Amino acid sequence: MGKTAAQRAAKHGLQAGQPRPGGPGPIPAGPQGKSSPGLLVIAGVVATLFLFWYLHLMVPGQLSQLANGLSMPDSMVFGYGEDHLAALRSAMDEEALGRLSYVHKTAGTLFPLIFGLTWLLIIGLNTQRRALRWVLFSAPILFVVADLWENIAIDNALGAVELSSGDAALAGTLTVARWILLGLSLVASVVSVFTRGVGRPPELVAQDKG
Repeated sequence: MGKTAAQRAAKHGLQAGQPRPGGPGPIPAGPQGKSSPGLLVIAGVVATLFLFWYLHLMVPGQLSQLANGLSMPDSMVFGYGEDHLAALRSAMDEEALGRLSYVHKTAGTLFPLIFGLTWLLIIGLNTQRRALRWVLFSAPILFVVADLWENIAIDNALGAVELSSGDAALAGTLTVARWILLGLSLVASVVSVFTRGVGRPPELVAQDKG
């Protein structure tokens, strides 16, 4: 049976218990999977920026040309009223309304989902305190709900046989809410980055700085 390191050291000296020069020493524990979340965040941010440009800058301009220059509801940060939706219903034919509905079902669905997942990941990676994390999580989660609901509300208001004031008010309110929640989501991610060290053990904070 082989001797222990303490027994070898007692017989041959202290150097016997130490690793030999040139021999295989302990393998340092490197970072495992550290880059994977970072790559996911980068990919999510890139996809979010592209979809934002497509959905809020490119498509509204194209559809406005089919609506006598009227603005698309999604791009109106401060909302709109029943009169604007009624004007859109008169200016846009069935094909134009179909294109708007198609955008809502494709890019209009992908954008909030990718944005929400990306921002939840950013906040989750940077926030250690559970209570603060869930407070910050609420903004992107509510944004996703408001954005998807807004798509449905706009399509229902524009495609209904008769436009009602209730449908118009719901669509306008959801549009304003989604823009506010989008801004709050951006603020939440910034707060999570600047409070990254809050709630973490001091040794981990010192390790990140080093």
